[in-house]
Amino acid sequence: MALLTYLEAIRAALHEEMARDERVFVIGEDVGPYGGAFKVTDGLFDRFGAARVVDTPISEIAIVGAAIGASYMGMRPVCEIQFIDFIANAFDMLTNFAATSRYRNGAAASIVVRGPCGGGVGGGPFHSLNPESFFLNTPGLKMVEPSTAHDAKGLLKAAIRDDDPVLFFEHKFLYRRAKDEVPDEDYVVPIGKAAVRREGRDVSIVTFGAMVHTALDAAAKLSSEGVEAEVLDLRSLAPLDRETILESVAKTSRALLLHEATRTGGIGGELAAIIAEEAFEYLDAPIVRVASADTPVPYSPPLEAAFLPNVDKVVEAAKRLVKY
Repeated sequence: MALLTYLEAIRAALHEEMARDERVFVIGEDVGPYGGAFKVTDGLFDRFGAARVVDTPISEIAIVGAAIGASYMGMRPVCEIQFIDFIANAFDMLTNFAATSRYRNGAAASIVVRGPCGGGVGGGPFHSLNPESFFLNTPGLKMVEPSTAHDAKGLLKAAIRDDDPVLFFEHKFLYRRAKDEVPDEDYVVPIGKAAVRREGRDVSIVTFGAMVHTALDAAAKLSSEGVEAEVLDLRSLAPLDRETILESVAKTSRALLLHEATRTGGIGGELAAIIAEEAFEYLDAPIVRVASADTPVPYSPPLEAAFLPNVDKVVEAAKRLVKY
């Protein structure tokens, strides 16, 4: 086992997959000699060269479009979007082309599109996006967002080996903060399978990414007051692990849905619908959503702190639920 940061685990996955399979290559802005804006691809250029670590112009639609074309020729491209906010520039390629490719002509677009998402770092409205809900209504795309270094490595390996297009969201707040033991041997974390991070009996907190750590801190605080919260880490946003979600809610009879993206139209609405449709008889209280405010992400640190979900907001919401 090696003790790796979240960022180091992603880099290790890229190194190992490129060494394992010569079809895998990285493409994006400044991914070459510079090593990427956050240094995720640092060292790849020296080891694999310019043919497999490809610097591009500032054009996300070109990056993703070139990757789709390469995948048709049998390659396994990994695209880096320097900040995930700018995945919007490749929206057409992803939703109208990559996602429909297998259905339309039988040729899968075997690409990974990865990049840093999320707030909490003072990035403001152009560098703090959580875009998962943009793509939830697009059949044909898979989406993952790990919360630990272990899962970051295993999920990225699974994404690279997957025949379908996978969006791989990396919460930048975790890059150098999340650190845990990662196996030295080859492993994958399966796409579509959630993980119970903390067992509980009183309320299920369903979340993913950096909010898993917020949920765990809130659960520890709640435990000191006699409330035992179960924390469910979705890991995979498309497909969702419905079975594990419903099992947790059936056990606790209360659901708190936590995500960092803004509330309206967020993934919490889909989760609430699943629970209401398939586990309504188990509920002893209304479903509660905790999310960011419906505004652009503020630059100001105090305003950003007020905007984002936090431990106190989760604790307050959970206490309301257990009173029912």
